[in-house]
Amino acid sequence: MGDQIIRPIWLRSSFSGPTTENCVEVAFVGRDVWVRDSHCPDQPSLSFPRRTWRAFLTEMKPPTD
Repeated sequence: MGDQIIRPIWLRSSFSGPTTENCVEVAFVGRDVWVRDSHCPDQPSLSFPRRTWRAFLTEMKPPTD
């Protein structure tokens, strides 16, 4: 078969703006979520199972009063 090249579609965080220095991008690849620094797109990305990513986002939500 040969090696397949994966070309993920990167999505920028809604909290990132054009003047924001801290920009995170994510891509949904199969059962994983890839995360990278948008300022260094050629550097390696982090990979998490979707279940772990959902748990992370749940913990990061601000508390509702």
